[in-house]
Amino acid sequence: MSPLTLARFSASIDKLTGEKVDGLVERFLKDMKDKLESRDWPIVLYAYLVSKATLNAYTRVLAKKYRGIAINAVNPGFVKTDLNRNMGFLPIEEGRRGPVTVALLPKDGPSGAFFDRTLVSTF
Repeated sequence: MSPLTLARFSASIDKLTGEKVDGLVERFLKDMKDKLESRDWPIVLYAYLVSKATLNAYTRVLAKKYRGIAINAVNPGFVKTDLNRNMGFLPIEEGRRGPVTVALLPKDGPSGAFFDRTLVSTF
């Protein structure tokens, strides 16, 4: 799946369902058995890119399903942690800013949004 196809998938937010997201993941896993390039999937960091798109899509699906709960996704940035062998460039104190900001949003704040650190962004 090309980046353009992923963009189209993400653009149809109003029509997004858990079944559609599951279908994309199932198609990706099936294609993993074939050559990624022959199916137009990204060949660099493919699992990371697909997992992030899936997470953001499910965020939208859940926010639509549970309208009384604020459900958002947050990218804290490339934080220096053991997970990335301390190769991140943001200290922990800066990395926690986005998730804490989103957790403390007012009740009438956004839901189904993707935050890049502390700012609403596209996904």
